[in-house]
Amino acid sequence: MSEATPPPAAPYQAQSQLSPADEKLWATLIHIGGILFSFLPALIGYIVLKDRGPFIRAHTATALNFQITLAIAGFVGGILTVIGIGFLILAAVWILNIVFSIMAAIAANKGEWYTYPLTIKFLS
Repeated sequence: MSEATPPPAAPYQAQSQLSPADEKLWATLIHIGGILFSFLPALIGYIVLKDRGPFIRAHTATALNFQITLAIAGFVGGILTVIGIGFLILAAVWILNIVFSIMAAIAANKGEWYTYPLTIKFLS
């Protein structure tokens, strides 16, 4: 009989850890992406990168929590535009998104941990 050959290597192996520089880069891009594309960059980043390092996992989870909170506030503001106060809520959501996302991106680029204020914690 012939010798059994080992099975081929699995094409879908576990992802390796990101380098600290790559983690900082992706975390920064995810925070900045939230300004332009709402929760989508944070959601995609969380799904794809959450197992690639603790720094990127923390930043993507925090960004996703913040963007979901803003989406809820934007939805409520959109409904309340009927009585006028919604326009103020929408303006506040827009300003908070820009200011806090830039602050988070700067912290991520420096390699620091960041927690958004005024955020409902959906993911940990």
